[in-house]
Amino acid sequence: MGCHGGFALDEATRRSWYNPEAILQDLRSGMVFIDIGCGNGFFSILAAKKVGKKGKVYAVDIDASAIERLKHKAKAESLKNITAKVGAAEETVFCSKCADFVFYSMVLHDFADPAEVLQNAKQMIKHTGRLVDLDWKKQEMPFGPPVKIRFSEEHIASLIRNAGFQVDSVKDAGSYHYIVIAKPSP
Repeated sequence: MGCHGGFALDEATRRSWYNPEAILQDLRSGMVFIDIGCGNGFFSILAAKKVGKKGKVYAVDIDASAIERLKHKAKAESLKNITAKVGAAEETVFCSKCADFVFYSMVLHDFADPAEVLQNAKQMIKHTGRLVDLDWKKQEMPFGPPVKIRFSEEHIASLIRNAGFQVDSVKDAGSYHYIVIAKPSP
């Protein structure tokens, strides 16, 4: 169980907020999925199952204990297609033009330099790939990070465009979150 802003981020809680399978619906066998700020690996594990043995999941988080929990979960589920490392997102580029999906789950506001993190995504993503940001709505609620540090949909979309992406859609992902989907600009 992970913790973010003083509340549990267990699977049941996440599933009450949004449908993770719907968020990953375009992920297919053989694809490469990169989970930036992966925490305990909730989406990394789901993605590893979807991309299968021919696919690959790369995951990074600055929290060493979260990466250890992810590795333990992957081993327990016999998932050998996950490469997880401890590191700062601003300093992480797993590959060049290899990713079908670069994914952020409720973390862009946590990075010291979100623009640099998105520039790293631009280096890793294939020209046919997708950048997906699941994030907190910028509104008061009884949990989550303080509203003052959350990014609005407009702000996230602007950051993503400034990093060289074209925003395809911005939509609700449940009562507390939104999702932005983008692709590299031509």
